[in-house]
Amino acid sequence: MTTEQKGSTGMAAPFTADLTGKTAVVTGASSGIGRAIAEEYLRNGATVVGLHRRPVTTFGGKYVPALADLSDPAQVRAAAAGVLREHRVDILVNNAGLNLRHPFEDFPFEDWDRVQQLNVRTVVELTQLFGRPMLERGSGVIVNLASMLSFTGGFTASAYAASKGAVAQFTKSVANEWAGRGVRVNAIAPGFISTEMNVALVADETRNRQILERIPAGRWGCAEDIAGAALFLASDAAGFVHGTVLPVDGGYLAR
Repeated sequence: MTTEQKGSTGMAAPFTADLTGKTAVVTGASSGIGRAIAEEYLRNGATVVGLHRRPVTTFGGKYVPALADLSDPAQVRAAAAGVLREHRVDILVNNAGLNLRHPFEDFPFEDWDRVQQLNVRTVVELTQLFGRPMLERGSGVIVNLASMLSFTGGFTASAYAASKGAVAQFTKSVANEWAGRGVRVNAIAPGFISTEMNVALVADETRNRQILERIPAGRWGCAEDIAGAALFLASDAAGFVHGTVLPVDGGYLAR
């Protein structure tokens, strides 16, 4: 069964929200979870600025591409400045991420640093850069993409687990500072989602079976499952939600 077939067994929640007049920045919006979030925001009326390396031409609606290599701090700062010159940003989704796997005893520190740079430093810097104008206005929403490895350790993913643990704690800390100033900061912790990052796991018959046996919902998640949660957290329905790390995992962590 392909990753698409596994993901297609899920049903996106019939939740809608009026994001008309709002502008959302979504990192890593060219594919996978980031693309699904961008499309969900567009369907609900938002203008979406997508920060990503690869050009995309298939988006409809009010989509604005902003090409940048988010692993490069100079490009991160330049991209944010360019977006803020043209847009009032109401929502920031820090989705872009990287997982490089090695047994820890052989983990090359070059790869470790690459993971931390994109998964932690870029998230921190974009939150600060886009968050400052939100604080000045007294309104805004930030949604970070954590992981179930924010809670568990995983295998051969020590750099990724460390980075996503940092994202979860960073989310809580900033929420403590900004909740009373009108800016909501939350995170989503996806479970096993059928995306490009997990193709190898899906193809591994033994590991795939073990994963499915652990998921009470009995299926892999799909990108749309995460997009529904991201829409909720961006909406007024989540007006009293601050500092949460929301698992969207089919019940994996509950077992």
